[in-house]
Amino acid sequence: MESNPINLPEVVAEVTAVFARYEDALVNNKIDVLDELFWASPHTLRYGVGEVLYGAEDIAAFRQGRPSTNLARTVLRTVITTFGRDCATANIEYRRAGTLAIGRQSQTWVRMPEGWRVVAAHVSNMTL
Repeated sequence: MESNPINLPEVVAEVTAVFARYEDALVNNKIDVLDELFWASPHTLRYGVGEVLYGAEDIAAFRQGRPSTNLARTVLRTVITTFGRDCATANIEYRRAGTLAIGRQSQTWVRMPEGWRVVAAHVSNMTL
């Protein structure tokens, strides 16, 4: 048997659910949920469109200071891949209303004792 089977259905379902919770928190500015879902560690990182953040404290400070309006977006494509029972990637393409740019978001999720957490994230835009 493979030691890290890819896309076990029950693990994909778990990550899909936690990712949906993250997306809801993001577009509805639920900062407490966003902070919860990122690993509370100085090793966590988030590279954004205009920021480079190292550590959970920097990420939380960014969330507190970002605009809380016009956060809605349409997810165009989602790809979730799991590796064994404790590691996954979630990647989406999205578009915000009124823009031509396609946004891209990549996250690495790891199952921690407290549940699934984002340990690394990257957000970028691509103008078509």
